[in-house]
Amino acid sequence: MPRVIPELDLDDRDLTWRFVRASGPGGQNVNKVSSAVELRVDLNISRLPPEILARLKGIAGRRVSTEGILLVESQEHRDQGDNRKTALAKLAMLLRRAMERPRPRKATKPTKGSQKRRLASKAKHGAKKATRGEGFDYE
Repeated sequence: MPRVIPELDLDDRDLTWRFVRASGPGGQNVNKVSSAVELRVDLNISRLPPEILARLKGIAGRRVSTEGILLVESQEHRDQGDNRKTALAKLAMLLRRAMERPRPRKATKPTKGSQKRRLASKAKHGAKKATRGEGFDYE
């Protein structure tokens, strides 16, 4: 079986394909041919490392169900084979993005000048508000 991404232990046996009719314009081809592809990957039984799995769930977002099934859809092409290739490419792109470790954030401090400007702006705004409402009688 061909591997989706050779670096990962995820091959074609882990994938479930479903072919459905595409939505949108397309005339009789849309009504007759199941060219759209739904690719499902059960992340609970996949052999992905836990850190990659966590990043993948974050990147995929709503495409991962509460049961842990990743759904990749493709209906860009009129041909089922092309849609299948596109769905595999989308899955590979998601997995490659999940494999990248995010750079650690370096903590920074505001500069002295920015602190002074912020405090001066707050003092000016407070002085403006302090002049409001004096001498106004509500009765």
